[in-house]
Amino acid sequence: MPVIRKSLLQLIFSGAYLLRWNDKLRPAELLEIDKQAHKMLLACVLWHENSRTLPDGQRLTLARDIIEGGLFDYFYRLIITDIKPPVFYKIKENPAHFRQLTEHVLARLEPVLSPLGDFWKRMRAWHLTGDESGPARRILTAAHLYASQWEFHLIKPLNGFDDEMDDIDNSFVERLDTFRDLEGMEAILTPNTALARLANLCGQLRFQIRWTQAPRIPATSVLGHMFIVATFAYFFSLSVDACTARANNNFFCGLFHDLPELLTRDIISPVKQSVASLPLILKEYEEAELERRIFRPLRDEGFAPLVERISYYLGLSVGSEFQECHRVGGNIITVDGFETLQRSCNADALDPKDGQMLKICDWLAAFLEAHSSIRNGVSSPHLQEAQARLKAKLCESPLECLHLGALLADFD
Repeated sequence: MPVIRKSLLQLIFSGAYLLRWNDKLRPAELLEIDKQAHKMLLACVLWHENSRTLPDGQRLTLARDIIEGGLFDYFYRLIITDIKPPVFYKIKENPAHFRQLTEHVLARLEPVLSPLGDFWKRMRAWHLTGDESGPARRILTAAHLYASQWEFHLIKPLNGFDDEMDDIDNSFVERLDTFRDLEGMEAILTPNTALARLANLCGQLRFQIRWTQAPRIPATSVLGHMFIVATFAYFFSLSVDACTARANNNFFCGLFHDLPELLTRDIISPVKQSVASLPLILKEYEEAELERRIFRPLRDEGFAPLVERISYYLGLSVGSEFQECHRVGGNIITVDGFETLQRSCNADALDPKDGQMLKICDWLAAFLEAHSSIRNGVSSPHLQEAQARLKAKLCESPLECLHLGALLADFD
Protein backbone atom coordinates (compact mmCIF):
# COMPACT_ATOMS: atom_id res chain seq x y z
CA MET A 1 0.00 0.00 0.00
CA PRO A 2 1.44 3.45 -0.91
CA VAL A 3 2.76 5.49 2.03
CA ILE A 4 2.33 9.29 1.93
CA ARG A 5 5.20 11.17 3.54
CA LYS A 6 6.26 14.78 4.02
CA SER A 7 9.00 14.40 1.43
CA LEU A 8 6.44 13.41 -1.22
CA LEU A 9 4.23 16.42 -0.50
CA GLN A 10 7.24 18.73 -0.66
CA LEU A 11 8.41 17.18 -3.95
CA ILE A 12 4.98 17.74 -5.49
CA PHE A 13 4.97 21.32 -4.22
CA SER A 14 8.51 22.06 -5.42
CA GLY A 15 7.31 22.83 -8.95
CA ALA A 16 6.01 26.10 -7.52
CA TYR A 17 9.64 27.28 -7.28
CA LEU A 18 10.78 26.27 -10.77
CA LEU A 19 10.84 29.06 -13.33
CA ARG A 20 10.15 28.34 -16.99
CA TRP A 21 11.64 30.25 -19.92
CA ASN A 22 14.09 31.71 -17.42
CA ASP A 23 16.54 32.68 -20.17
CA LYS A 24 13.89 34.87 -21.84
CA LEU A 25 12.27 38.20 -20.99
CA ARG A 26 8.92 37.41 -19.39
CA PRO A 27 5.85 39.57 -18.69
CA ALA A 28 5.13 37.45 -15.61
CA GLU A 29 6.84 34.57 -13.85
CA LEU A 30 6.01 31.30 -15.59
CA LEU A 31 6.17 28.35 -13.20
CA GLU A 32 6.53 24.64 -13.84
CA ILE A 33 3.57 23.74 -11.66
CA ASP A 34 1.27 26.06 -13.62
CA LYS A 35 2.39 24.57 -16.93
CA GLN A 36 1.78 21.05 -15.58
CA ALA A 37 -1.74 21.98 -14.49
CA HIS A 38 -2.53 23.49 -17.90
CA LYS A 39 -1.09 20.41 -19.62
CA MET A 40 -3.14 17.97 -17.53
CA LEU A 41 -6.38 19.93 -17.99
CA LEU A 42 -5.88 19.63 -21.74
CA ALA A 43 -4.90 15.97 -21.39
CA CYS A 44 -8.19 15.32 -19.58
CA VAL A 45 -10.14 16.91 -22.44
CA LEU A 46 -8.20 14.90 -25.02
CA TRP A 47 -8.66 11.71 -23.00
CA HIS A 48 -12.40 12.25 -22.92
CA GLU A 49 -12.69 12.92 -26.64
CA ASN A 50 -10.41 10.05 -27.67
CA SER A 51 -12.00 7.42 -25.43
CA ARG A 52 -15.69 8.01 -26.09
CA THR A 53 -15.99 4.85 -28.23
CA LEU A 54 -13.78 2.64 -26.07
CA PRO A 55 -15.14 -0.03 -23.71
CA ASP A 56 -15.32 1.14 -20.10
CA GLY A 57 -12.29 -0.84 -18.96
CA GLN A 58 -10.09 0.59 -21.71
CA ARG A 59 -11.32 4.13 -20.99
CA LEU A 60 -10.36 3.80 -17.33
CA THR A 61 -6.97 2.31 -18.15
CA LEU A 62 -6.22 5.09 -20.63
CA ALA A 63 -7.21 7.74 -18.07
CA ARG A 64 -4.99 6.13 -15.44
CA ASP A 65 -2.08 5.92 -17.88
CA ILE A 66 -2.48 9.60 -18.77
CA ILE A 67 -2.68 10.70 -15.13
CA GLU A 68 0.27 8.61 -14.02
CA GLY A 69 2.25 9.36 -17.17
CA GLY A 70 1.76 13.06 -16.50
CA LEU A 71 3.01 12.60 -12.94
CA PHE A 72 5.94 10.46 -14.09
CA ASP A 73 6.97 13.20 -16.53
CA TYR A 74 6.47 15.93 -13.91
CA PHE A 75 8.74 14.25 -11.37
CA TYR A 76 11.35 13.67 -14.10
CA ARG A 77 11.11 17.33 -15.09
CA LEU A 78 11.75 18.45 -11.51
CA ILE A 79 15.22 16.93 -11.70
CA ILE A 80 16.25 18.04 -15.21
CA THR A 81 14.70 21.50 -15.07
CA ASP A 82 17.97 23.31 -15.86
CA ILE A 83 18.50 21.44 -19.15
CA LYS A 84 17.20 23.50 -22.08
CA PRO A 85 14.79 21.59 -24.38
CA PRO A 86 17.13 21.54 -27.44
CA VAL A 87 19.89 20.03 -25.29
CA PHE A 88 17.48 17.50 -23.75
CA TYR A 89 16.21 16.40 -27.17
CA LYS A 90 19.83 16.05 -28.36
CA ILE A 91 20.57 13.77 -25.39
CA LYS A 92 17.42 11.80 -26.16
CA GLU A 93 18.64 11.06 -29.68
CA ASN A 94 21.44 8.95 -28.20
CA PRO A 95 19.85 5.94 -26.42
CA ALA A 96 22.89 5.25 -24.26
CA HIS A 97 23.24 8.84 -23.09
CA PHE A 98 19.51 9.17 -22.50
CA ARG A 99 19.43 5.99 -20.40
CA GLN A 100 22.31 7.31 -18.30
CA LEU A 101 20.41 10.53 -17.69
CA THR A 102 17.22 8.62 -16.86
CA GLU A 103 19.00 6.30 -14.43
CA HIS A 104 20.43 9.40 -12.71
CA VAL A 105 16.97 11.00 -12.45
CA LEU A 106 15.40 7.81 -11.08
CA ALA A 107 18.18 7.41 -8.52
CA ARG A 108 17.50 10.96 -7.31
CA LEU A 109 13.76 10.30 -7.05
CA GLU A 110 13.84 6.81 -5.55
CA PRO A 111 14.13 7.78 -1.85
CA VAL A 112 10.98 9.89 -2.11
CA LEU A 113 8.88 7.84 -4.54
CA SER A 114 9.75 4.24 -3.73
CA PRO A 115 7.36 4.21 -0.68
CA LEU A 116 4.57 4.48 -3.27
CA GLY A 117 5.15 0.84 -4.18
CA ASP A 118 3.60 -0.15 -7.49
CA PHE A 119 3.41 3.48 -8.62
CA TRP A 120 7.20 3.68 -8.40
CA LYS A 121 7.57 0.43 -10.36
CA ARG A 122 5.27 1.78 -13.08
CA MET A 123 7.26 5.01 -13.18
CA ARG A 124 10.53 3.14 -13.74
CA ALA A 125 8.93 1.10 -16.54
CA TRP A 126 7.47 4.28 -18.12
CA HIS A 127 10.86 5.95 -18.37
CA LEU A 128 13.02 2.91 -19.13
CA THR A 129 10.88 0.72 -21.40
CA GLY A 130 7.80 2.73 -22.38
CA ASP A 131 6.32 2.89 -25.90
CA GLU A 132 6.63 6.45 -27.19
CA SER A 133 3.82 5.92 -29.72
CA GLY A 134 1.14 4.74 -27.29
CA PRO A 135 -2.11 6.76 -26.98
CA ALA A 136 -1.38 8.03 -23.44
CA ARG A 137 2.03 9.38 -24.44
CA ARG A 138 0.66 10.97 -27.62
CA ILE A 139 -2.10 12.74 -25.66
CA LEU A 140 0.37 13.92 -23.03
CA THR A 141 2.84 15.14 -25.64
CA ALA A 142 0.13 17.04 -27.51
CA ALA A 143 -1.07 18.65 -24.26
CA HIS A 144 2.52 19.47 -23.25
CA LEU A 145 3.25 21.15 -26.57
CA TYR A 146 0.05 23.20 -26.48
CA ALA A 147 0.66 24.42 -22.91
CA SER A 148 4.28 25.29 -23.73
CA GLN A 149 3.27 27.10 -26.93
CA TRP A 150 0.64 29.04 -24.95
CA GLU A 151 3.41 30.32 -22.68
CA PHE A 152 5.62 31.03 -25.69
CA HIS A 153 2.95 33.29 -27.18
CA LEU A 154 3.10 35.34 -23.98
CA ILE A 155 6.83 35.97 -24.17
CA LYS A 156 7.34 36.19 -27.93
CA PRO A 157 6.35 39.89 -28.32
CA LEU A 158 8.94 40.88 -25.68
CA ASN A 159 11.82 38.92 -27.22
CA GLY A 160 12.08 40.28 -30.76
CA PHE A 161 15.83 40.73 -30.24
CA ASP A 162 16.28 36.98 -29.57
CA ASP A 163 17.38 35.04 -32.67
CA GLU A 164 16.01 31.76 -31.21
CA MET A 165 12.38 32.86 -31.25
CA ASP A 166 11.53 32.05 -34.88
CA ASP A 167 13.02 28.56 -34.62
CA ILE A 168 11.10 27.90 -31.41
CA ASP A 169 7.88 29.17 -33.00
CA ASN A 170 8.28 26.97 -36.08
CA SER A 171 9.13 23.94 -33.95
CA PHE A 172 5.88 24.26 -31.99
CA VAL A 173 3.80 24.57 -35.17
CA GLU A 174 5.46 21.61 -36.87
CA ARG A 175 5.26 19.31 -33.85
CA LEU A 176 1.67 20.18 -32.97
CA ASP A 177 0.60 19.50 -36.55
CA THR A 178 1.56 15.85 -36.06
CA PHE A 179 -1.17 15.48 -33.42
CA ARG A 180 -4.11 16.88 -35.38
CA ASP A 181 -5.39 13.31 -35.84
CA LEU A 182 -6.28 13.17 -32.13
CA GLU A 183 -9.99 13.78 -31.52
CA GLY A 184 -10.46 17.34 -30.28
CA MET A 185 -6.97 18.53 -31.19
CA GLU A 186 -8.02 20.24 -34.41
CA ALA A 187 -10.64 22.21 -32.47
CA ILE A 188 -8.13 23.15 -29.75
CA LEU A 189 -5.72 24.45 -32.40
CA THR A 190 -8.40 26.39 -34.29
CA PRO A 191 -8.89 29.94 -32.94
CA ASN A 192 -12.28 30.89 -31.49
CA THR A 193 -13.70 27.39 -31.21
CA ALA A 194 -15.25 26.43 -27.87
CA LEU A 195 -12.40 24.02 -27.07
CA ALA A 196 -9.77 26.62 -27.98
CA ARG A 197 -11.46 29.15 -25.68
CA LEU A 198 -11.62 26.60 -22.85
CA ALA A 199 -7.91 25.81 -23.28
CA ASN A 200 -7.10 29.51 -23.28
CA LEU A 201 -9.23 30.26 -20.23
CA CYS A 202 -7.58 27.44 -18.29
CA GLY A 203 -4.18 28.95 -19.06
CA GLN A 204 -5.29 32.30 -17.70
CA LEU A 205 -5.74 30.82 -14.22
CA ARG A 206 -1.95 31.12 -13.81
CA PHE A 207 -2.46 34.91 -13.54
CA GLN A 208 -4.75 34.58 -10.49
CA ILE A 209 -2.49 34.55 -7.44
CA ARG A 210 -3.82 32.98 -4.26
CA TRP A 211 -3.71 34.64 -0.83
CA THR A 212 -3.71 38.09 -2.43
CA GLN A 213 -3.79 39.79 0.99
CA ALA A 214 -0.77 37.84 2.28
CA PRO A 215 2.54 38.16 0.39
CA ARG A 216 4.20 34.74 0.07
CA ILE A 217 7.20 32.95 -1.42
CA PRO A 218 6.38 31.17 -3.60
CA ALA A 219 3.27 33.05 -4.69
CA THR A 220 1.24 30.11 -5.98
CA SER A 221 -1.52 30.63 -8.53
CA VAL A 222 -4.98 29.14 -8.71
CA LEU A 223 -3.79 27.00 -11.63
CA GLY A 224 -0.83 25.58 -9.71
CA HIS A 225 -2.99 24.99 -6.63
CA MET A 226 -5.39 22.89 -8.72
CA PHE A 227 -2.54 20.62 -9.83
CA ILE A 228 -1.28 20.20 -6.26
CA VAL A 229 -4.75 19.26 -5.01
CA ALA A 230 -5.23 16.82 -7.90
CA THR A 231 -1.90 15.11 -7.24
CA PHE A 232 -2.51 14.86 -3.49
CA ALA A 233 -5.97 13.42 -4.21
CA TYR A 234 -4.55 10.78 -6.53
CA PHE A 235 -1.93 9.55 -4.08
CA PHE A 236 -4.36 9.49 -1.15
CA SER A 237 -6.74 7.54 -3.39
CA LEU A 238 -4.03 4.94 -3.97
CA SER A 239 -3.30 4.85 -0.23
CA VAL A 240 -6.91 3.85 0.58
CA ASP A 241 -7.03 1.30 -2.27
CA ALA A 242 -9.52 3.27 -4.33
CA CYS A 243 -10.76 1.61 -7.49
CA THR A 244 -9.39 2.92 -10.78
CA ALA A 245 -12.48 4.97 -11.64
CA ARG A 246 -12.50 6.62 -8.22
CA ALA A 247 -8.78 7.46 -8.28
CA ASN A 248 -9.11 8.90 -11.80
CA ASN A 249 -12.17 10.94 -10.84
CA ASN A 250 -10.47 12.29 -7.73
CA PHE A 251 -7.49 13.49 -9.77
CA PHE A 252 -9.64 15.16 -12.40
CA CYS A 253 -11.96 16.66 -9.77
CA GLY A 254 -8.96 18.18 -8.00
CA LEU A 255 -7.71 19.48 -11.33
CA PHE A 256 -11.01 21.19 -12.19
CA HIS A 257 -12.27 22.14 -8.73
CA ASP A 258 -11.34 25.84 -8.92
CA LEU A 259 -12.27 26.29 -12.59
CA PRO A 260 -15.15 28.64 -11.62
CA GLU A 261 -12.54 31.08 -10.24
CA LEU A 262 -11.93 32.00 -13.86
CA LEU A 263 -15.11 33.97 -13.41
CA THR A 264 -14.99 35.29 -9.82
CA ARG A 265 -11.26 35.39 -8.94
CA ASP A 266 -9.85 33.70 -5.83
CA ILE A 267 -11.89 35.11 -2.95
CA ILE A 268 -10.33 34.37 0.45
CA SER A 269 -12.41 32.50 3.05
CA PRO A 270 -12.81 35.39 5.55
CA VAL A 271 -14.39 37.52 2.81
CA LYS A 272 -16.65 34.68 1.65
CA GLN A 273 -17.80 34.16 5.24
CA SER A 274 -18.25 37.85 6.06
CA VAL A 275 -21.77 37.99 4.61
CA ALA A 276 -24.07 35.02 5.16
CA SER A 277 -25.58 35.17 1.68
CA LEU A 278 -22.29 35.75 -0.20
CA PRO A 279 -21.35 32.07 -0.82
CA LEU A 280 -24.76 31.41 -2.38
CA ILE A 281 -24.54 34.57 -4.51
CA LEU A 282 -21.08 33.57 -5.72
CA LYS A 283 -22.17 30.03 -6.50
CA GLU A 284 -25.17 31.21 -8.52
CA TYR A 285 -22.98 33.66 -10.44
CA GLU A 286 -20.28 31.06 -11.07
CA GLU A 287 -22.75 28.53 -12.44
CA ALA A 288 -24.44 31.12 -14.67
CA GLU A 289 -21.10 32.24 -16.07
CA LEU A 290 -19.87 28.66 -16.52
CA GLU A 291 -22.97 27.99 -18.56
CA ARG A 292 -22.67 31.17 -20.64
CA ARG A 293 -18.94 31.22 -21.30
CA ILE A 294 -17.91 27.56 -21.30
CA PHE A 295 -20.70 24.99 -21.24
CA ARG A 296 -23.17 26.42 -23.77
CA PRO A 297 -20.51 27.02 -26.46
CA LEU A 298 -19.20 23.48 -25.96
CA ARG A 299 -22.69 22.00 -26.30
CA ASP A 300 -23.36 24.08 -29.41
CA GLU A 301 -20.24 22.59 -31.04
CA GLY A 302 -21.08 18.98 -30.19
CA PHE A 303 -19.21 18.52 -26.91
CA ALA A 304 -22.21 17.91 -24.63
CA PRO A 305 -20.70 14.71 -23.12
CA LEU A 306 -17.57 16.68 -22.15
CA VAL A 307 -19.77 19.27 -20.43
CA GLU A 308 -21.52 16.51 -18.53
CA ARG A 309 -18.19 15.07 -17.41
CA ILE A 310 -16.75 18.40 -16.23
CA SER A 311 -20.05 19.10 -14.44
CA TYR A 312 -19.67 15.79 -12.61
CA TYR A 313 -16.17 16.74 -11.48
CA LEU A 314 -17.48 20.11 -10.27
CA GLY A 315 -20.38 18.48 -8.40
CA LEU A 316 -22.91 20.84 -9.99
CA SER A 317 -25.83 18.40 -9.65
CA VAL A 318 -25.09 17.55 -6.00
CA GLY A 319 -24.31 21.03 -4.71
CA SER A 320 -20.54 20.83 -4.23
CA GLU A 321 -17.36 19.37 -5.70
CA PHE A 322 -16.67 18.14 -2.16
CA GLN A 323 -19.74 15.88 -1.96
CA GLU A 324 -19.24 12.12 -2.26
CA CYS A 325 -21.26 10.66 -5.10
CA HIS A 326 -21.48 7.91 -7.69
CA ARG A 327 -23.41 7.19 -10.87
CA VAL A 328 -25.99 4.52 -11.69
CA GLY A 329 -27.60 4.35 -15.11
CA GLY A 330 -26.67 7.93 -15.89
CA ASN A 331 -28.10 9.22 -12.59
CA ILE A 332 -25.80 10.90 -10.07
CA ILE A 333 -26.43 9.77 -6.50
CA THR A 334 -25.05 11.42 -3.38
CA VAL A 335 -23.28 9.26 -0.79
CA ASP A 336 -23.31 9.87 2.95
CA GLY A 337 -19.64 10.46 3.64
CA PHE A 338 -16.26 8.87 3.06
CA GLU A 339 -16.87 5.68 5.03
CA THR A 340 -19.99 4.79 3.05
CA LEU A 341 -18.23 5.47 -0.23
CA GLN A 342 -15.24 3.38 0.86
CA ARG A 343 -17.36 0.51 2.11
CA SER A 344 -20.17 0.32 -0.44
CA CYS A 345 -19.29 2.27 -3.58
CA ASN A 346 -15.61 1.55 -4.27
CA ALA A 347 -16.22 -0.12 -7.64
CA ASP A 348 -15.43 0.98 -11.19
CA ALA A 349 -18.98 0.27 -12.35
CA LEU A 350 -20.30 2.95 -9.96
CA ASP A 351 -17.92 5.69 -11.23
CA PRO A 352 -17.44 6.97 -7.63
CA LYS A 353 -15.93 10.28 -6.59
CA ASP A 354 -14.75 11.39 -3.15
CA GLY A 355 -15.77 14.57 -1.34
CA GLN A 356 -14.30 14.81 2.16
CA MET A 357 -10.95 13.46 1.02
CA LEU A 358 -10.78 16.04 -1.76
CA LYS A 359 -11.54 18.80 0.71
CA ILE A 360 -8.71 17.54 2.90
CA CYS A 361 -6.39 17.70 -0.11
CA ASP A 362 -7.54 21.28 -0.73
CA TRP A 363 -6.75 22.21 2.88
CA LEU A 364 -3.46 20.33 2.78
CA ALA A 365 -2.37 22.20 -0.36
CA ALA A 366 -3.25 25.51 1.35
CA PHE A 367 -1.31 24.41 4.45
CA LEU A 368 1.77 23.71 2.28
CA GLU A 369 1.41 27.15 0.68
CA ALA A 370 1.37 28.88 4.08
CA HIS A 371 4.00 26.66 5.69
CA SER A 372 6.44 26.99 2.78
CA SER A 373 6.26 30.77 2.76
CA ILE A 374 6.77 31.00 6.52
CA ARG A 375 9.77 28.67 6.29
CA ASN A 376 11.13 30.84 3.46
CA GLY A 377 11.05 33.88 5.75
CA VAL A 378 7.99 35.62 4.31
CA SER A 379 5.30 35.64 6.96
CA SER A 380 2.50 37.70 8.44
CA PRO A 381 -0.03 37.31 11.26
CA HIS A 382 -2.64 36.38 8.64
CA LEU A 383 -0.43 33.64 7.21
CA GLN A 384 0.53 32.25 10.62
CA GLU A 385 -3.11 32.18 11.71
CA ALA A 386 -4.09 30.42 8.49
CA GLN A 387 -1.37 27.79 8.93
CA ALA A 388 -2.49 27.05 12.49
CA ARG A 389 -6.17 26.94 11.50
CA LEU A 390 -5.56 24.61 8.55
CA LYS A 391 -3.38 22.30 10.64
CA ALA A 392 -6.08 22.08 13.31
CA LYS A 393 -8.74 21.27 10.71
CA LEU A 394 -6.59 18.54 9.19
CA CYS A 395 -5.69 16.99 12.55
CA GLU A 396 -9.38 16.92 13.53
CA SER A 397 -10.37 15.09 10.34
CA PRO A 398 -12.37 11.90 10.96
CA LEU A 399 -10.57 10.18 8.05
CA GLU A 400 -8.13 8.32 10.29
CA CYS A 401 -6.98 6.09 7.44
CA LEU A 402 -5.09 9.06 5.94
CA HIS A 403 -2.85 9.33 9.05
CA LEU A 404 -2.85 13.12 8.84
CA GLY A 405 -1.73 13.66 12.42
CA ALA A 406 1.51 11.74 11.90
CA LEU A 407 2.02 13.36 8.51
CA LEU A 408 1.62 16.89 9.86
CA ALA A 409 3.82 16.17 12.88
CA ASP A 410 6.73 15.99 10.46
CA PHE A 411 6.13 19.66 9.58
CA ASP A 412 6.73 20.85 13.17
